[in-house]
Amino acid sequence: MDPKPFPQLTQDQENELKLNAQQWSLSNGLVMYPPNFESFQTNVAPITLFPTPIPRSSFQQAIKVQKLYNELYINLITKNKSWLIEILKDLAKFDPDFTGKLFEIYQKSTTEEILQPLSLGIFRSDYMIDSKLNEIKQVEFNTVSVSFGGLSTKIGELQNFLNSTGFYDNKYNFKYYDDENLPISDSISKIAQGLAQGNYYYNDKQDNTDTIVLFVVQPNERNCFDQRLIEYELFNKHKIKSFRATLEEIEDVITINDDKAYIKSTMDEISVVYYRSGYGPSDYEINPTKTWNSRLKLEKSKAIKCPSVLTQLSGSKKIQQLLTNHEILQKILPNITNDDFKELISTFVNIYPFDDSELGAKAKELAFEQPENYVLKPQREGGGNNIYKKNIPDFLKSIPEKEWGAYILMELIVPKTFKNKIMRNNEIYNENIISELGIFGNILFNESTGEILENENSGWLLRSKFETSDEGGVAAGFGCVDNIYLY
Repeated sequence: MDPKPFPQLTQDQENELKLNAQQWSLSNGLVMYPPNFESFQTNVAPITLFPTPIPRSSFQQAIKVQKLYNELYINLITKNKSWLIEILKDLAKFDPDFTGKLFEIYQKSTTEEILQPLSLGIFRSDYMIDSKLNEIKQVEFNTVSVSFGGLSTKIGELQNFLNSTGFYDNKYNFKYYDDENLPISDSISKIAQGLAQGNYYYNDKQDNTDTIVLFVVQPNERNCFDQRLIEYELFNKHKIKSFRATLEEIEDVITINDDKAYIKSTMDEISVVYYRSGYGPSDYEINPTKTWNSRLKLEKSKAIKCPSVLTQLSGSKKIQQLLTNHEILQKILPNITNDDFKELISTFVNIYPFDDSELGAKAKELAFEQPENYVLKPQREGGGNNIYKKNIPDFLKSIPEKEWGAYILMELIVPKTFKNKIMRNNEIYNENIISELGIFGNILFNESTGEILENENSGWLLRSKFETSDEGGVAAGFGCVDNIYLY
């Protein structure tokens, strides 16, 4: 079955739709700060005016495999730790200034008694839908600072409002889409619930509203409203307060007493450290000594980390590449059913290492002979770090071959394109777009024993971008927040 075409509106109707979308967004928190902002300024987040079609079967598969992916990474971290650590040791050599420093913090934090074995993961597995096979294919698995859990709920609410009030219908103000085909992500409530569960287990399975969640954020964070929506939900629904601080501020505002972390000014005890920064080198560059010391200080405390350093490192691209190996996958998930195993491996694309193996030799051949089919990825999170297509050969030639091992070569996914309308600032762009579906998942586990205490789906995110754009980061200026129309 083909999806319904996008609504066809007159120019006056589109102008009215645009105004209502802007004012709803400003009234309900579908916003970001503009560049070079003052704290009282805000702007509507880049969004699509209409929901983008996603096959129902693809969406259902992505939802289904999320808990399997959660379990896969936790088994990797807890039951295959020695193997993981050997891999990370090699990665640390290739990227000493970031991966190496994170690994050093892990080593320092484990030389003494482990004060807090419990760990919280708020993950997001990102997919594109292969246009030939009509199947989801994984782009990456994010283990730290996953964004847009707040705005993903809001864009769904906005588009449901516009549909229900008739702004998509060009004649009678009827609904254009059936309600069941425009689901709203529950990511705000579910991510807040995951943080509340961390607080609950920190307090020996007791509800305790005296302990708080520390949000570790970037300075001058333009995307803070996405975070604030979760923070406010955490308080409104669970009565758990939050405190925000940057990595640069941690040493000045946090104190450690009997291995517990407290806010100096109030002596509020911190139950969960929730990282919305710390995922890239730039987060540590303003004052490297202070920021890296802050990360170690928090890692060694009794607070539950979301994520721990080891959990963050497990999300490296090299690990993603290794997990596409069927034998390795079977070893890490020894009790997986045949059906679940097939579901997982159907989401993989070909990923190659740059090492001395047979696959490594294949990577070098493909990178120079067929670069148009691949993307080169470093061990980094966030937009703007990847090398695409014809730029790959010249980039590899520009660095010493001994540094190639810091990268993986990933087969490009070719998704369907749709001619949706993107609203950025006050402009409407009507171009072909491609979309990336992210599925959020919460998992609370014991990093020492491997016991999984909670494992849940926690909503979804659809991000779209111009077909001509390689990168897709919304905050980085490449894409926009979208929602799904199931067909």
